[in-house]
Amino acid sequence: MHDGYLSLVLHAHLPYVRHPEYPHFLEEDWLYEAITETYLPLLWMLEEQARDGVPARFAMSLTPPLCHMLRDPLLQARYRKHLDNLLALTEKEIVRTEGDSRLHPIVSLYFDRFTRAKASYEACQGDLVGRFAAFQEEGRIEIITCAATHGFLPLLNQHPQAVRAQIMIARDDYRACFGRDPVGIWLPECAYVSGLDSILQEANLRWFILDSHGLMFGNPRPRYAIYAPGFTPSGPAVFARDRESSRQVWSAEEGYPGDAAYRDFYRDIGFDLGMKYLAPHLPGGQRKFTGLKYHRITGRNAPKDIYNRAWAEAAVDAHAADFMWSRARQIGDLRKAMDRPPLVLSPFDAELFGHWWFEGPEFLDLFLRKSAYDQNVFRLITPGEYLRGNPTQQILSPSASSWGNMGYWEVWLDESNSWIYPHLHQAGRRMSELARHHADNASPETDRVLRQLARELLLAQSSDWAFLMKTGTARPYAEKRTRDHLLRFHHLQGQFEKGAVDAAFLENCEWRDNIFPELNWHHFI
Repeated sequence: MHDGYLSLVLHAHLPYVRHPEYPHFLEEDWLYEAITETYLPLLWMLEEQARDGVPARFAMSLTPPLCHMLRDPLLQARYRKHLDNLLALTEKEIVRTEGDSRLHPIVSLYFDRFTRAKASYEACQGDLVGRFAAFQEEGRIEIITCAATHGFLPLLNQHPQAVRAQIMIARDDYRACFGRDPVGIWLPECAYVSGLDSILQEANLRWFILDSHGLMFGNPRPRYAIYAPGFTPSGPAVFARDRESSRQVWSAEEGYPGDAAYRDFYRDIGFDLGMKYLAPHLPGGQRKFTGLKYHRITGRNAPKDIYNRAWAEAAVDAHAADFMWSRARQIGDLRKAMDRPPLVLSPFDAELFGHWWFEGPEFLDLFLRKSAYDQNVFRLITPGEYLRGNPTQQILSPSASSWGNMGYWEVWLDESNSWIYPHLHQAGRRMSELARHHADNASPETDRVLRQLARELLLAQSSDWAFLMKTGTARPYAEKRTRDHLLRFHHLQGQFEKGAVDAAFLENCEWRDNIFPELNWHHFI
């Protein structure tokens, strides 16, 4: 018997970035870096734990945009070129650093990892989604969905049909990817607004996650605070993020990834070495992160020291053990105050592990192994598994909330990005009107146009663009993507209503944005 449960949930998501009109596009590197540094290492972890019989389980979202990019033949081919280029640069670095007892072992470490990445990618023919799906079939992970293009649902709620379409199209896409219906959903930015539970119920989604105040400010107040889920009036269960466990990983001041022994993310040879030397490996002709980083965090005010792998491995082991014992103490203390075993839920962005925190996948692996073998206070469980074993819960209405700064909408709605919403609402209304008008009499040509209109609208609704505008990271790109999708939507809409669709323009739109090939535009009705 255990005192309680721990549920680890990872959110794997990237904005949909695919530019066939260019031979190389800088923002596509977001995907290539995440494959090499996060998604493949997570698969390696799952493979090794399966080999060793480790009884560890966790939940993980794979969002529709990410799944489509991972399965896209163009992006798969470009990733292979990216890896080959990375290996060629690493081989040059092996020669350059020969004789340097501090740098050479680090370069060799990278070469081994990139070589393994290439072998793993080819072994599954680039089908990473299929590899994750296989682990779900084995019962090692629970894969959940997200909204179709990660739209910030509370700010789309002025037109509820747009919110419904985001959920239902994501449900359909999950079926196409995994051959079953999703059970859980990661709401984009963990953002909730009243009434959303009824749409989730219509899609037969059984659970979702909010930040702690989304549950704590619910009506009535939750009897067990955030340490048990509640059922919403429409049926789906709501789980709350545990901030204590999140803080140990996320906090800039207290979080493990800030340890001085860990690799520094920002020092990269793409900015440290001479341009003439790097030029053959920079297809876009501009400096960028290469993934070859030789320094450790060191400290806030000290010059960056060279990365010491042994120190980092020791830190990972200590932090994994500390996280495990911290959860054991937390759950043990909670059990003394509760008349049922508590559930602690710890959700994280998957890309933290490996991309932002180089040692993150090793931390996860050690934590899961230690949790399985070195303690008996808590049991690892997924939210879906917990609900199957605990079908009786309090009924409550969650509070409007998100996991963004200040807990509500300010990240996605301020002076930097508020201009997008009147346009999104107008396009959403027009899409619903067209869907209703043609619901019973759509010809194959009409069906094709309405599918592309829906794609352009869904892509414009992505919360990633508003987030990038707010943070200032890639702001021009985010603004351009929003404008381009809306302009293509209205241009195609105008042609369609006049009965004069430009076939070449429509074909070009489909070529650029080919996400959701079987999109059902009737969900906008």
